[in-house]
Amino acid sequence: QVQLVESGGGLVQAGGSLRLSCAASRTFSSFVSMGWFRQVPGKQRERVASLATGDILNYADSVKGRFTISRNNAVNTLYLQMNNLKPEDTAVYYCNANHLGFIYWGQGTQVTVSS
Repeated sequence: QVQLVESGGGLVQAGGSLRLSCAASRTFSSFVSMGWFRQVPGKQRERVASLATGDILNYADSVKGRFTISRNNAVNTLYLQMNNLKPEDTAVYYCNANHLGFIYWGQGTQVTVSS
């Protein structure tokens, strides 16, 4: 069992920045991959950024150059630094982890970008 708790969402003006955090109940060494997804009402959840074994990074084209995924192994926390935010980045952001083939999700944190 894995618990993931996101924090750091909020309301920001376009061009601003936010940093999301995801605290995990297990050490990262047990995860095949971790990532950030987002979802808006009426649309499918989409992958924003992921970090896999071997520090393999992947980003959605829409966030490349603006978002950075990183982790702190000492405190089992995953981060998403979001810069130059745009109104279309408005969504609920979810943390995700693959542990022994099972996928776990956090409860989500709302990010709202005003124009």
